[in-house]
Amino acid sequence: MEPTDEEVVETAAEAAEGYVFSQLATSDVDDLDVTVSFEDGVLDVEVYITAPDADVNLEDVADDAALVAGQAVDDLFADG
Repeated sequence: MEPTDEEVVETAAEAAEGYVFSQLATSDVDDLDVTVSFEDGVLDVEVYITAPDADVNLEDVADDAALVAGQAVDDLFADG
């Protein structure tokens, strides 16, 4: 049974957020916005991070978080 659109969105959002907080201390993150849409089989994940005191490249973390979200969704469909 295929996952619902809601399950896909939730899985992607949780994976992206989890990745961000695996790379950054919660206290360093001033704002995190993860936007996920899944329409007609197309997943769109956007991650925006505001963490002025972080010692990492935030753009790289955001890009990697989106990739992790996509992989989590791929895994969800593979398990379904």
